[in-house]
Parts: sequence; C-alpha cells; structure tokens
Amino acid sequence: MTILSPTRVSLAGPVSGLRRHVPVLVTLGLFLVLFGTGSVRYDNFLSGQVFLDLFVDNAFLLVAAVGATFVILTGGIDLSVGAMAALSTMISAALVQKAGWPTLIVIPLVLAIGALAGLAMGSVIHYFEIQPFIVTLAGMFLARGLCYTISVKSISITDPVFTGFAQTQIPLPGDLFVSPSVVIALAVLGVAFYVLHYTRIGRGLYAVGGSAQSALLMGLPTARIKITAYVVSGFCSSLAGVLLSFYMLSGYGLHAVGMELDAIAAVVIGGTLLTGGSGYVLGTLLGVLVLGVIQTIISFQGTLSSWWTKIVIGLLLFVFIVLQRVIGTRRTRT
Repeated sequence: MTILSPTRVSLAGPVSGLRRHVPVLVTLGLFLVLFGTGSVRYDNFLSGQVFLDLFVDNAFLLVAAVGATFVILTGGIDLSVGAMAALSTMISAALVQKAGWPTLIVIPLVLAIGALAGLAMGSVIHYFEIQPFIVTLAGMFLARGLCYTISVKSISITDPVFTGFAQTQIPLPGDLFVSPSVVIALAVLGVAFYVLHYTRIGRGLYAVGGSAQSALLMGLPTARIKITAYVVSGFCSSLAGVLLSFYMLSGYGLHAVGMELDAIAAVVIGGTLLTGGSGYVLGTLLGVLVLGVIQTIISFQGTLSSWWTKIVIGLLLFVFIVLQRVIGTRRTRT
C-alpha cells in the first residue's frame, strides 16, 4: 500500500492539471476551427489583417473582459461593465467637447471615477453582505441614468487628440497595422497576467474564489481582495469606455449596451469558472477572439442578421457551462 500510494498521487496530479486546462484548450481549438472555416468559405478571410482586426475591433471588449475576469475569479459578478463604459464615453465627450477640458486631465479623471465606483460596489458587497448581482445591477442602472443627465443625445468628439488617436495606425511588417488601442489592451492583459500568476494579490483572488471561508482561516485579507477585484473591474470598464470613445469618436448613453454580457461570455468561454477559483486571463483573450471571429464570419456572409452573433454566443455559453460542470464533477469524484 505504501508503494502504490506515491504512484497514485503522481498520476492524479497531471491528470487533474490537464483536466483544469481542458476548457482553455477547447476554446483554442474552437477559435482555430472557426477561423479555418472562414478562410475556406470566404475570399480574403485568411489574411494577417483580418486576424489583427479581431484585436482592433475588440480592444475595448478585451479590456472590459480582463476586469471581469478578476471579479469572476472571486466568485462574483459585475453587471455594471457596459453602463460604466457608456458613462465614461459621456463624461469624456462632455468635458472635452463641451467644457473644453484638456484630454490629459479628462482621461485620468474618468479612470478614477470608474475605480471609485468599483470601490463603492465592492465595499457594499462585502461589508453589507449583499449579492454582487443586486449591487452591480443597481450600479448599472445608476450609471446608465447618469449618462442621460449629461445628454440624451450623442455627443460627437472632434478634439484633435481624440481624432489623432483614432486615426493613428501602428505599422507592422507586411503592410499590416494595429491601432494604439490594441497596444493598450495587450498591455492591460500583460499586467493582469503578471498580477494573477506572480503576485500575492493574484494568489489571494484564486484562494477567495475557491473558498472564501478557507481563505479567511488562512489569514488572507479577504475583504481587501474582494474589493480590489471590483476596483480593477471598475477601472477596466472606464478604460474600455475611453477606448470606445476613441473607436466611435462620440459619447452616447446607448454605447456598450450588452457589453457586460459579452465580457462575461468571453471570460466563461475562455475557461474561467463562474463559481470562481479557477481560470486564466489568457483564456479570456481567446474568448474575446472567438466572439470576434464569429462577428467577422457573419460580416463576411453578408446575408445574416447581427443577432446571429448573440444566438451563437448563447449556444457556446451553454456548451461551456455544461463542460465546466462535467469537469468539476469529475474532479470532485477524483
């Protein structure tokens, strides 16, 4: 018996480790299949610029999804992502276009507002022990309502800094290019990867998501960890709104409607458990790319409604939630 037990332990480790990576591997395979299918069916689909456009068109969604990853890893949820992004576009447009404030003051102010909103929601969730769904839903309604107190109409942005940023293309070899927003989004992704995998706060996020009670008994500052997750989400939501302002060159209360659901979908499709404690921010990137390639295929098709994107995303969410459940059940039995 003493001879067999080390062997059993050594085998269980790799198996459970591999099983933990299954959702991410499935997402990667799904992306390759979708991109390959588009390349076979449509002319000019298989090109470097089409691939890079997945990043250009979804840079703001990637930033929002990175923030959502932090919250979901703790077992929480943030429904205010899209509304906070829209509020950021409205504040940016109003201050820059109407009030004439300098861009270098407006952008840090907007990011600070998003972080403070996350701090407020995270504090209410933890200290008053209210479900994140309810608190962030209230935050969503509040942010959307504040958009319309600024203006009920769209505010176009003609500021030279905004237009210059929007029109800038960063050249790459082979006549390819990306936008500055892509660089910012990848920088956010890189920082998030480092924080989650190489810092104490990152390990704390996983621990709290796995079991908040156990994390508390281990002496971890669960309050600070939970609240920090919502601060990061609020900051990323506002940054996503700034990038959306550059992308749309306008502020509008109806911008980013449903972005919170797209961000959550990208996180789940990327392999992060909705119950928290397990997931990878690089998987979130794959989830965003999957959503982007679905939109691109529908755009190339030309005859399908954009609502087919939501239908396909809904089906994928169902499949991945079932997959997570199956993997979680087998891991428990093991």
